[in-house]
Amino acid sequence: MGSILHASTSFHLSVPPNKHNHQPKHLQITTTTTTTKHQALERVLEDLQLSIQRGAPVHDPHIFSSLLETCFRLRSLHHALRLHRLIPPRLLRRNPLLQSKLLRMYASHGFLDEARLLFDAMPQRTSFAYNSLISAYADSSLHEEALALFLQMDEDSVPRDRHTFPRALKACAGLGSLRLGEELHRLAVRRGFHADPFVQNALVAMYAKCGDVAKARTVFETIGCRRDPVSWNSMLTGYVRHGLLVEALDVFRGMLNAGLEPDSVAVSAVLSGFRSSRLGLEIHGWVIRRGRGRERSPSVGNALIGVYAERGQLRRARAVFASIPCKDRVSWNSVISAHRRDQRAVAMFERMVDSGVLPDEITFVAVLSACACNGIIGEGRRLFGEMEEKYRIRRGPEHLGCVVNMLGRAGRVHEAYELVVASEVVGGATAWGALLYACAVHGEVEVGERAAERLFELEPDNAHNFELLMRIYRGAGRTEEAEKVKGWMRERGLDD
Repeated sequence: MGSILHASTSFHLSVPPNKHNHQPKHLQITTTTTTTKHQALERVLEDLQLSIQRGAPVHDPHIFSSLLETCFRLRSLHHALRLHRLIPPRLLRRNPLLQSKLLRMYASHGFLDEARLLFDAMPQRTSFAYNSLISAYADSSLHEEALALFLQMDEDSVPRDRHTFPRALKACAGLGSLRLGEELHRLAVRRGFHADPFVQNALVAMYAKCGDVAKARTVFETIGCRRDPVSWNSMLTGYVRHGLLVEALDVFRGMLNAGLEPDSVAVSAVLSGFRSSRLGLEIHGWVIRRGRGRERSPSVGNALIGVYAERGQLRRARAVFASIPCKDRVSWNSVISAHRRDQRAVAMFERMVDSGVLPDEITFVAVLSACACNGIIGEGRRLFGEMEEKYRIRRGPEHLGCVVNMLGRAGRVHEAYELVVASEVVGGATAWGALLYACAVHGEVEVGERAAERLFELEPDNAHNFELLMRIYRGAGRTEEAEKVKGWMRERGLDD
């Protein structure tokens, strides 16, 4: 099917003889330089459907297989669904390759239930089908399901290949299970895949994410001259994630010395690691000098917004944000978070929604924090209410804590207390802690005692809560109660 992917080419689809004239027919489409790939695929499917409607059903699995491959490469689920309806059920049932490619199409678009139904109905499962479903589960953070499928391959006597282990290792990394990752590493060695570049890159990423950076580096060194950008990026992001910035910078320099051009993943990783230092600004200058539009990449732009926000340079943060052509949710979250202490955060939130990008839990933490910092109580209460009512986003402890902080800053301590009590399941220590702090600021003894009592149950070893209660008592001139709290701290060994 490669012919429909290029301009000025012809695609010939042979079909069985027509039942009326018994002569073979051909469906032909000629693409031109002005015809898009999707339009070409649409025309092929129209001709195929018309041929079937005229009584010339197609029984060649290679035709459908090629068309499914094209749908996958073009990321066109719409055309794949249409093609699925055209495949004769009997042909689909007896062809594992067709089933596998259809399964991959559904799985790659997140339709896991549909993919699993196809998988369970397959009389003969292939490595291709297993790999597709394991990958989809791992990408959807269903890591236990992915590993269960990996183990099921033994029961079905389906051999694992060089594509199976990286997907299973990704699931181990998602679970943060070093023990499982090491077991898979040993199994890969026994099966002869330990020297495969795909597997080695996955091992570096798995060890780094599971916290064993030393083993990640050991595997990284064994790759040697066969390192590709994925190898370098896995090691680089591993060091940054664990705060080993000197080592991260060394890997970044090694990447340059090896003649590799750092991509947006590498640049954004380094920027996020050095966002609070001048080096982050120097890397921005390096990105601009290298050109090629890398500074317009969402991942690099998002990291740069963080660099400038960390240094209080909000104008530059907004300029970077404006330069990103395709702003995703992370981009909006980054710029709103950068303006937590600025009233513009709420207006940015509205612009985000107007642009068609839906907010998530992180967005609301940022915008509610801005409402708290700037005393925008009406907007804050409205947004807090809209989280579940309008956006179907479940409120978490951080969101409630932001609203309690907002009310507490305004001196509306009793209102904040009522909100915490009504949201006890959601609130937890975060909300009660914000309430206790507000009581300490405003000298509210009664509510402060209730908040402290609840916190002593939730966080019995948090000395800060005891100190805040002592501050409340001393501010009210109740030194005897303050000394009693001091005694409680001594009994719990919290008075160091």
